[in-house]
Formats: sequence, structure tokens, C-alpha cells
Amino acid sequence: MILEALSIGLIVSACLALFLDEAVYSVAALAGTFIFTALIYVLNGAVFVAIFQFAVGVGTLAILFLSGEMLSDKPTKKTSPKSTVALIGTGVVLSLPAIFLSVSGSAGSGSNVSFGDALWNLRGVDVILQGLVILTLALGIAIVLYEKKNGGK
Repeated sequence: MILEALSIGLIVSACLALFLDEAVYSVAALAGTFIFTALIYVLNGAVFVAIFQFAVGVGTLAILFLSGEMLSDKPTKKTSPKSTVALIGTGVVLSLPAIFLSVSGSAGSGSNVSFGDALWNLRGVDVILQGLVILTLALGIAIVLYEKKNGGK
């Protein structure tokens, strides 16, 4: 039940991070995504991965918050509460498979490997994906700064 609640929070905060108009609110929702991901790791016995996720998340959020606050234009119209509620509702609907389908701690139905063992024994894929995310963020920020320096939007 706890994993299902965390997965709902993870999907809702990810939807909010993607679709909110104001950069500061989007970064705050992304912080929720990192926190929910770290909590899911902790509940599955991968404490060191959760610490790594939290550390990477803090650094990423600091950079995104500063660049989002300094470089983004302020929206002229406020986001209506109706659209925010619709966005949260969409996140809840997207998380329905996590509620009704089993979110188990094992690696698969035919495997006797736990989530923590699979994560630590197959951690090369995770490290490569985390590095790819960090590289993509750095590249995106570099492009935004380059365009801002040259007077483009």
C-alpha cells in the first residue's frame, strides 16, 4: 500500500513538473519527484542508491532553480486552479495501473532476485542513465545560456 501511494505521488509530481507554466513551481514539483524516487529506493532496501538519488537531485534542483529563476520569462497570466486540479487528476489517472497492478519488490515473476540485489548487481545501467540525465540537463542549460547571450529567446 505504501509503494502504491508513493508511486501515485511520483507520477503526479512528474506530471506537475512537466506541465506547470511557472519555472519555480515546476522545479518544486521536480523536487517532489526526486524525493518520491528516493523513498521508493529506501523502501526496497537500496539505501545507498536513495542517498545518491537525493544528492544528484539536490544538485540538479539547485542549478534548475537558479537558471529557471534567472532566465525564464514570467508568465503574464496566472495558472488557473482549474487547470492545476485537472493536471493533478491526470496524474492520478495515469497512476491507476500502479494502484490496481501489483508493485512488488521482486525483480520479476520468474526471478528470485530482490529489487535491491538486482539494482546493485545491475547498477551499470543505472549509472549510465543517471549520467545521461545529468548530461542532458547540462546541455539544455548550456543551450539556454548561449541563446540568452546571443540575444535570442
